[in-house]
Amino acid sequence: MKARHFEECFTLEQIPNVGPAVAADLRALGVVRPKDLRRHDPYALYQRLCRLSGQRQDPCMLDTLMAAVDFMAGGPPRPWWHFSERRQHLYGCHA
Repeated sequence: MKARHFEECFTLEQIPNVGPAVAADLRALGVVRPKDLRRHDPYALYQRLCRLSGQRQDPCMLDTLMAAVDFMAGGPPRPWWHFSERRQHLYGCHA
C-alpha cells in the first residue's frame, strides 16, 4: 500500500511512484530507507544511476526520483509526470 504522507513510509516501495524496479535501483545507489532520500538531490541520483548502469536512463526516471524526493521532503503524493515540466525547465528535455 502506498503512503499518503512521508511519515507512513517504512519501505521504499511505499513511496508513491516507487515500485520494485525503482526500489532496486535506489538500493543499488545506497538508498535503503525512505528517509534517506531527504538528503539526496534527484538529479545527482539520476546521474549516478546512469553511470552505474552504463547507459543513459529514461528521463522519466529523473521525474520519478524528483517525485520521490519531494514526497519524502514533505510534499504531497503526486504522479511522476507532474515533475516532467519542472525537469525539462531545470535540466532540458534530455536530462
